[in-house]
Amino acid sequence: MRKVKVVLYGVGAVGSLIAKFLQEKEGVNIVGAIDIAEDKVGKDLGEILGSNRKLGVKVSDDADSVLLKVKADIAVHATSSFFKNTYAQITSIVKHGVNVVSTCEELSYPYFTEPKLAMELDSLAKKHNVTVLGTGINPGFLMDTLVISLTAVCQKIERIRAVRVINAATRRLPFQKKIGAGLTVKEFKRRIENKQITGHVGLEQSLAMIADALAWELDEIIAGSVEPVVAKKPVHSAIVKVGAGEVAGLKQRAKGILKNKEIIVLDFRAYIGAEQEYDAVTIEGVPSIKQRIQPCVHGDIGTAAMVGNSIPKVINAPAGLLTMKDLPVPSATVEDIRKYVRT
Repeated sequence: MRKVKVVLYGVGAVGSLIAKFLQEKEGVNIVGAIDIAEDKVGKDLGEILGSNRKLGVKVSDDADSVLLKVKADIAVHATSSFFKNTYAQITSIVKHGVNVVSTCEELSYPYFTEPKLAMELDSLAKKHNVTVLGTGINPGFLMDTLVISLTAVCQKIERIRAVRVINAATRRLPFQKKIGAGLTVKEFKRRIENKQITGHVGLEQSLAMIADALAWELDEIIAGSVEPVVAKKPVHSAIVKVGAGEVAGLKQRAKGILKNKEIIVLDFRAYIGAEQEYDAVTIEGVPSIKQRIQPCVHGDIGTAAMVGNSIPKVINAPAGLLTMKDLPVPSATVEDIRKYVRT
C-alpha cells in the first residue's frame, strides 16, 4: 500500500506545525511545498521546519508546476483566514484533481458569508471529483463540531452557549500581537478600524453550522464588535508586558436570533493574564448538558491535529465542498494513516 502523497500550500507558522505533525505519521509522504515568501522559496523544507536533515522537497512559489509534477492525493492549505483571499488558491488546487483540507476559517462554513463563491467551489470540486474541507480547532471543532455532537443526546433544546477562554501568555508571539496585547486602548481601536486587528474569524461560520445541523432557520446571526480586554493590573507573557489600563487581549461574541431570543451564543476571549483557561458548552434542554474542558485545548496543537487527522476522511468523502458536519465523527489517526484510507 503506497503512502498518502501530501502537498503543503503555505509553510508559515501554522503550515509548518502541520508539516511537523505529518512527519511523525506513518504512511504520509510530503511530496511538495508551496509558499510565496522570499525567505522560503528555493529552500529545502527541512530547513524551513528547523530539521537537522534535508527532506528533498524544495519550497516553490509556482503552485501549478508543483501540483502538475507531484500528483498529490491531497493539499494541506494554510495561508489566510478569509475565503475571498484563498478562493483562487483553492480552485487552482482543485483543477489539478487534488483534494484540499484548509485552515481558512471562513472556509469552515462559507455558505453563510459567501454563498455564491461556495456554490461555485462546490460545483468545481464535483467536476474534478475531489473534496474540499475547511477545519481547525476553532472553527472546526470546539465551538461547532463538538457542540453539534453534544446535542445528539438531547430530546429538546432551548438554548446553546459555547465559551472559549485563552490565556494568551501561553501562546506564540504572533498570536499575542494579533489580539493587540500591550497596546493602548486608543491604538487598539485604531487598528480595529484599519482592520489590522480582525478579532476571531469564524464565529459566524461556527454558529451557522450549528444552526444548519439542527435545521434551525435563524432570523439573524449577529457577530458583535471586537472589544479590548483591559488589564486591571500589570500582566505579562515571556515577551509582552501589559501595564494596568493597557490592552491584554480581546473578546467577541456572536448570537443566533430566533423569534427575538438568543438561542445560540458563542463567546470568545483571548488575553494575557486569564486566570482560567477553558472550553465550555452549555445546552439548556432535555436533558441539559454542561461540558467543560480545562485548561482549554491548545489552539496550534489542536489545529495541526484536526487538519492532519482529517486527511483520510477528506480523501474518503464524496466530492464537493463539505463542512465538518458533513463528515463522519472526527477521530485521531494514531497509527499508519494509510489504514484509515479506503482503497
